[in-house]
Amino acid sequence: MQEGNLIDKNSVIPIYYQLAKLIREQIRRGEFKPGEALPTEIEIANRYEISRMTVRRSIAELVSEGMVYALQGKGTFVASPKLDNVVFELNNFSHEMVQRGLNYKTTLLEAKIIRADEELKAKFLLKEGIHRILHFRTVLSAENERLSLENKYIIYTKSKPLLESELNDPTLPGLIATHSDYVPVSAKKVLKAAVATNEEASILGVSPGAPLFLVETTVFDPDLKPVGWSKSIFRGDRYKITSHDGWFQKE
Repeated sequence: MQEGNLIDKNSVIPIYYQLAKLIREQIRRGEFKPGEALPTEIEIANRYEISRMTVRRSIAELVSEGMVYALQGKGTFVASPKLDNVVFELNNFSHEMVQRGLNYKTTLLEAKIIRADEELKAKFLLKEGIHRILHFRTVLSAENERLSLENKYIIYTKSKPLLESELNDPTLPGLIATHSDYVPVSAKKVLKAAVATNEEASILGVSPGAPLFLVETTVFDPDLKPVGWSKSIFRGDRYKITSHDGWFQKE
């Protein structure tokens, strides 16, 4: 990592996002080659004088994008570009709004511990019995217009308290890295077409039955165990999905 790449700790942009952006740009410039290991969490934390938790959250973001992958006990490595199949990417909302110069807001509707129902047990491959899940529900807005509703679920770890200060921008990999004992190393996203329910329509300010994009994300640990799952809906009248060199991106 070049010493000239600095992190502004006084910026409104979260530190973990600044670090993820630095590493992302270094990978794209070829400073880290496919298959090459990134510096360790400790090395990165010491270099930028930030916490290891912040580094872990940044790495989790890059893992979810498919730019890097983790091997338990060995480190984090740069992934090879995937050209054999078509995948899609919806960038982190707040980061994209900053890049576009738009005013945005993430509203946390609720964060609570729930008992896993049959759907969640199936998603997390849980055995019969009582299992606790952390449920986060947020609304994403830009220029005072609500654009997306997100429901995120992670396996509850009793020793990890919920801190409101850490929930301002709760991405799924970040939540897992911060609020559980699991390490997110890979993610799978599924894009579906959907229509707004009465509740969703009321929250997003659209008509019931309005078209939506539904994105389901499953995050896995090194043993390929599901440790996070989310359902995010995006307004069909404000988003469109287009293909660029094998990647789908929001315009």
